[in-house]
Amino acid sequence: MNPGDKYRYTRHNAGAMALDQIFPDADYSAQKTLEAYAANISEDERTFILLKPQTFMNLSGSSVQKAMKKHNIEPSHLVVLHDEVELPVGQVRYKFGGGHKGHNGLRSIMAVIGTADFHRIRIGVGRPADDTNGIADYLLGFQPEAQRAKKTAIQPALDQALKSLNNA
Repeated sequence: MNPGDKYRYTRHNAGAMALDQIFPDADYSAQKTLEAYAANISEDERTFILLKPQTFMNLSGSSVQKAMKKHNIEPSHLVVLHDEVELPVGQVRYKFGGGHKGHNGLRSIMAVIGTADFHRIRIGVGRPADDTNGIADYLLGFQPEAQRAKKTAIQPALDQALKSLNNA
């Protein structure tokens, strides 16, 4: 996630937009020590700590690590929602572990927490038709509402992540 209204509806903020769909009643507050907006949600006898880092996406590992330490969260109980250029617009997939495939936010998280063994919900933002100059401008560009992943697409991946947490 990138901070500020300028980036709110960009493809890089697909994870934050997904959180807003999944937990529309979450009451986020600024947590300066975590460098994030955070909210606690209780649902189905579970407590979720929702985090929207306010660092730039490529530095999000710092915020994630601080929240994990504060709330005593093991990497195997971390679920990261992130944009994925390798998936078509609106498609969503669940994955546990693996590499970062050039995603600087995942790279940052892995470097800071010391492992790739965490849950990911990959939210398809597609790839630009012409990416000869890289994809940074595309990812930082506005994502039309019609192209954003819907809760109905996100929920099965979240359910799979939560089922995996139960079996851990």
